[in-house]
Amino acid sequence: MSWHQELLVSFDLETTGTDVEQDRIVTAALIRLEGDGRAAAQQSWLVDPGVPIPEEAAAIHGFSTSYVREHGRAPVTAIEEITEALAEALRADIPLVVMNARYDLSLLDRECRRHGLATLSERLGHAPAPVIDPLVLDKHVDRYRKGKRALQALCGHYGVRLDTAHEAGADAAAAAGVARRIGQEYPAVAIPSPRALHALQEEAAAEQAAAFQAYLRRSGTPQATVERAWPLIPYQPDRTAPAGS
Repeated sequence: MSWHQELLVSFDLETTGTDVEQDRIVTAALIRLEGDGRAAAQQSWLVDPGVPIPEEAAAIHGFSTSYVREHGRAPVTAIEEITEALAEALRADIPLVVMNARYDLSLLDRECRRHGLATLSERLGHAPAPVIDPLVLDKHVDRYRKGKRALQALCGHYGVRLDTAHEAGADAAAAAGVARRIGQEYPAVAIPSPRALHALQEEAAAEQAAAFQAYLRRSGTPQATVERAWPLIPYQPDRTAPAGS
């Protein structure tokens, strides 16, 4: 059987912003999904990030600074649990579904470093794998389709239910649903080995980033740089977030 018919674990974050180097985790969810899509188990976390949550971010995910300060967990404890839960799944070789993995996994990596915790890569002894990214897969199998490719748009395109957008648990479940639909509809990516699929996505993500970078430079931003590494942006202490991250 192909990966899309097997057990998957899906992960999502809601954060204070979009900069993987500076922003913080507010909520996280990890869902274990059987081959038929049924949720077998779910873990979720509400985190006090230790910094104010910008109003524009709170408007998206619904959590204000005052609320998380009262109800959220200390970041060091929550981030340790989140990272170890991901490590446990990947040690068991269960594919990890993450929409726009380059963002979520890189931000988690920086949170670990910020709080003096072992990163996911350090726990595994290698970069996170196997990862399945619906965004990378969709761009790979349907390169020239016009329109948005955010999770809500992909759910609409593939006919996947999304109950509450920007709620980490709902987004994680929807991302897994989109990934399965892509596997069902496109035999080219319905391959038996999640490791082989991971390698395919590494190449596809690099190609997509190169194409986007070329587009930006043609469009009047000659110095634009788009990160090609996937699913994790390499850590550099003095690095600023690149365009398109």
